[in-house]
Amino acid sequence: MDADNLVRMANRIGDFFEAMPERAEALEGIATHLKKFWDPRMRREFVALVDAGPAPALKTIVRDAVQAHRSLLI
Repeated sequence: MDADNLVRMANRIGDFFEAMPERAEALEGIATHLKKFWDPRMRREFVALVDAGPAPALKTIVRDAVQAHRSLLI
């Protein structure tokens, strides 16, 4: 899957959860959404993309969600 497309989709999910008042709940919500609705291949590619280093277009809240809830995504 195209890395730019994964980042764009993840950022849209992040936009939704970013409005939540509790950041920890938002991070868990992002990770849970990715787990439920992205197939395992997409999740593996996305986690590898996050691990590869800074992706300038990726929202901080999405990166933090992946780092905080890695075990849920792999």
